[in-house]
Amino acid sequence: MLTAKLIDNIWATRKAESLNGLKFMMAEVIGGGPEHGKRMVVVDIISAGIGDRVIVATGSSARRMVGDDSIPVDAAVVGIIDEDCDYGIE
Repeated sequence: MLTAKLIDNIWATRKAESLNGLKFMMAEVIGGGPEHGKRMVVVDIISAGIGDRVIVATGSSARRMVGDDSIPVDAAVVGIIDEDCDYGIE
């Protein structure tokens, strides 16, 4: 899992049918490490919003969170960070 900040919404009017009804957002990885600053498209399944710091599941874990292993999803928001306990999360 990664920590990230949601920075924008993404709208795609044309997409694979299996992606219909999913909310897409742009996220930027935070918290240091080699992924820091990397941007990725995430599926928001918990109604987070722009500016929220979130926990992102990736790979097969993200597909399971969406509820179908056959959906082409690489990253899903699975939690909103309320407090970071000073672990270097920005």
